[in-house]
Amino acid sequence: MPILANIIQQAFSPLISLFESIMVFIHAHLVGGSWGLAIVGLTVLIRAVLVPLTYRQLKSMQEMQRLTPQISALKEKYKEDKQRQQQEIMKFYQENKINPLASCLPLVLQLPVFISLFYMLRTDLKKHICGPQLVSYYNAHPQLASTYKAAAHIASVSKLPGKFIEKTTCNTVAPHSAKFLFLPDITAKATGIALVVLILLYVGSQLVSTLVATAAADPNQRRLMLLLPVVFVVILYRYPAGLLVYWITTNLWTIGQQYLIKRHMGPPAAPVDPVVSSSNGKADRVARPAKPALAGAGVAGGGGGTSSSPPPPPRKKKKRSGRRR
Repeated sequence: MPILANIIQQAFSPLISLFESIMVFIHAHLVGGSWGLAIVGLTVLIRAVLVPLTYRQLKSMQEMQRLTPQISALKEKYKEDKQRQQQEIMKFYQENKINPLASCLPLVLQLPVFISLFYMLRTDLKKHICGPQLVSYYNAHPQLASTYKAAAHIASVSKLPGKFIEKTTCNTVAPHSAKFLFLPDITAKATGIALVVLILLYVGSQLVSTLVATAAADPNQRRLMLLLPVVFVVILYRYPAGLLVYWITTNLWTIGQQYLIKRHMGPPAAPVDPVVSSSNGKADRVARPAKPALAGAGVAGGGGGTSSSPPPPPRKKKKRSGRRR
């Protein structure tokens, strides 16, 4: 759907321009001319900016784990009224400042970067990676002018038809200009062995990062997050390999970050006893099973309280002598 794609590109154009400038700077000044490393550098920078938010999210998830018995008690109390159950649980979340979607937020915050990188790899970054070669290739094939309804001769990359840039990979016009590690071209979709290795790296890193990041999350949310890599594989393999480089890098960052944050925060607090509100508005602690009384326990005194230990044996009365004084 070209119209929808153009609308999305226009909506994200400010972010695309921002991230493009950052990547060009990283490529020129920090990573020695590798565009694959420029993607890695952009990923690290974005995740570093999000560290304070990630820290707060992890604390919220640990608090939710600590209060899980109380949440379960509310579910049990209102199991016959699902609407009331949801209302009470949401009220409980608000009172305890819990964000039940904390485990999903890192994924949501990465989507704008992911979408922007997709459009950059499709057109804008190609102008930086192999722009002059694109111009030479276009001018060397006169039939392209009629195909894309453009001028027969173009002097600069900025005048090239957008569709031509989208459909022409850097590896086609300038071999090895967009190579990164085992990937021949990060601006094109991977194929063959490169694609298999890339998918294995993505799925493995995604599963590990999800297990680490959602260790304190709700079990249902965790199961949903563990299914996402399978869904994304069906989508991602069609797109430029640079997108998977971004995602694998962010997964590895997540694994290391969560490990360090959890070491800093220490183990989560012990779960609290479940407390639910009674009909008169007072908090009632869910009763625990009483400890069994010891054998031989009796009733102490006239108060009727049950003794926790057996009563002492009765004293023997001394026999009185029959001799009188």
